[in-house]
Amino acid sequence: MTTSAATARRPRRTRKPTGLAAITTPLTAWLTRPLASFHLLLAVFGLLTVFGLVMVLSASSVDSFTSAGSSYDIFIRQVIYCGAGLVLFYGALRLPVRQMRKHSLTVFGGCLLLLLLVLTPLGSVRNGAQSWFVFGGISFQPVEFAKISFALWGAHVLVTKRGLLAQYRHLLVPVVPAAMLMFALVMLQPDLGSTITLFIVLLALMWFAGAPLRLFGVSVLGAITASVVLAMVAQYRMDRITTFLDPASDPTGRGYHARQALFALADGGLFGRGLGQGWSKWQYLPNAHNDFIFAVIGEELGFVGCVIVLVLFGTTAYVGMRIAARNTDPWIRLVAATLTAWLVGQAAINVGYVVGLLPITGLPLPLISSGGSSVVTTMLVFGLLANFARHEPEAIAALRSLGPGRVGKLLRLSTPEPYRPPAKRRPARTAPTSRPGARSAGAQPTRRGSPDARNRTAARGKTGSRAQTRGGHR
Repeated sequence: MTTSAATARRPRRTRKPTGLAAITTPLTAWLTRPLASFHLLLAVFGLLTVFGLVMVLSASSVDSFTSAGSSYDIFIRQVIYCGAGLVLFYGALRLPVRQMRKHSLTVFGGCLLLLLLVLTPLGSVRNGAQSWFVFGGISFQPVEFAKISFALWGAHVLVTKRGLLAQYRHLLVPVVPAAMLMFALVMLQPDLGSTITLFIVLLALMWFAGAPLRLFGVSVLGAITASVVLAMVAQYRMDRITTFLDPASDPTGRGYHARQALFALADGGLFGRGLGQGWSKWQYLPNAHNDFIFAVIGEELGFVGCVIVLVLFGTTAYVGMRIAARNTDPWIRLVAATLTAWLVGQAAINVGYVVGLLPITGLPLPLISSGGSSVVTTMLVFGLLANFARHEPEAIAALRSLGPGRVGKLLRLSTPEPYRPPAKRRPARTAPTSRPGARSAGAQPTRRGSPDARNRTAARGKTGSRAQTRGGHR
């Protein structure tokens, strides 16, 4: 008995996790925290921004020195664009969600107007596309902001009509006609890459709204047909398709970009030649700091650097879908999932055509490629996702009970309001009318021959006889 009692009092030793469990157990415990989505998104956003600035400086140094006489010209402009993007990131982080949804139609209409104005003499032509506004040396593409506005407004329409989405006319109208109008305006520039990303936004809205699978089959078939028609209309699009099918057909002409990108990736090996030591940026690879910056990453940082980029975008996909899944507001859920699909889809297209899996479309790698409009809008999207992360029910409860925390105090963020579903509408009551002889709203119809009907008939008869008597006295 004494031995058993001593054994019972002896505390049990817990085994410490070893190997992979030693890493996954603390990570799983950290992910259960209320603000884990918010902090993880900020970490990915910071890493992608810093990584992008470093690679833009490395990839653009030769081109910048050749065109401007300074190796830091493109890099300085990229830093300025990142500063403007951080302002929008902070504004999106502080903007109330109800205000976003309330003014989504106004913002979407303004973006449609800009897409129309860019086709007038107010727009500028670059790389064969009239898709830019230039004011005082600052240029931007309105189509980048149109993607965000379309996601916000489309989610508002679909959530408002979510009880009627089983009917095709409510599911497709007015979202699909508005998307077709945007496709037409962008293709008039022409800009096939931006049209593809807008199509991704439309598909994401329909998918996460619960559209039937046969609708996506028709959409993909229509997209393939439209791509073939557009390729037959423009020769340069046909050249991209033929180059993708046979890169060696014209190695010094149409296939030059694709082959040089593959050579840069192959030259990097496992660990790369070293940061800043790549040869492709010495006029061998066109657009090295923009469309083909992933090839420069593979050459200078090797396979390991490419994996780091893919892991960062994979984490972005995870945390974006986590934010969508953990929210209770249906509009936040739809917008967060759509914006995440757009960002990750664009990154997948860029990596795909650099490694030779897709035809070249000219889409930049989000937050890593140089370019003002792309960087600014991507930072705006991260700001929206960070705002949505703070609206998770567990995050709101923690912020209200424990305070804003270190990050909230540093950024001076207010406590978000909890989601309240809209109140159910009561059936409208018909207002009583003052017309003589009209039945009130609460009155019940009486059948002929009932006691109530006989009493009313007798009362009318008495009233009529009194009126006749008064008339006789007159």
